[in-house]
Amino acid sequence: MNKLVLSDGKKVFTTTLIIADGCQVEHRATMQLLKTHSNTETLSTFEMLKVSRGGRPIEYAKLNEKQTTFLITLMRNSDPVVKFKERLSEAFFEQRRIISRLIQQRDNPDWQDVRSDGKLIHRQKTDIIKTFVDYAIEQGSQNAKMYYTNFASMENSALFYFEQKYKNLREVLTIKQLMQVSTADDVIEKALQEGMDNNLNYKDCYKLAKGRIIAFAEIIGRSPVLSLELK
Repeated sequence: MNKLVLSDGKKVFTTTLIIADGCQVEHRATMQLLKTHSNTETLSTFEMLKVSRGGRPIEYAKLNEKQTTFLITLMRNSDPVVKFKERLSEAFFEQRRIISRLIQQRDNPDWQDVRSDGKLIHRQKTDIIKTFVDYAIEQGSQNAKMYYTNFASMENSALFYFEQKYKNLREVLTIKQLMQVSTADDVIEKALQEGMDNNLNYKDCYKLAKGRIIAFAEIIGRSPVLSLELK
């Protein structure tokens, strides 16, 4: 694994799989150590999850920073363990800093105003896409409802590059990025309306919107989205 610290947007955590990989020990041994000391207050409660590796499910635990720190102190201080402790400590610190920055951003009245305005523009785009979906169905499209997802993916990939998926991408965008995505929403809305007004085939309407988004992105350039997972 190449990510040491993960985030759900509010809390930071790591997993026993990451710990085992980083410390260069067997995951089974890491889980046994965790269960052996699960009678302690720190390790008494943790979330168990499953992942498929090599075609078979593996159980692993999701641990917060305090639990992770305590678990690693129970390991023998081999060179890999010591080096991993240092890297993990730095990753937790940086992740907390990022989340603090996000919280401050969301509390910023200017960011809130831009986000609120963006929601209105996004709704207008969604309304046009709904009309466009009906338009495409009338012309024989069998998968017209996929256009909701297709337009979002097309817009995001044109404007941004990122290392992970987000439950709500726009909640982590900067003010400048929010303004750019709102403009892109408006570009899509107007392109679809223009295409339908001119009785274009639904595929050509999509191509028209995509072409204009690409042209817009070439002007402003793609920008990175804040990563909530750290190496």
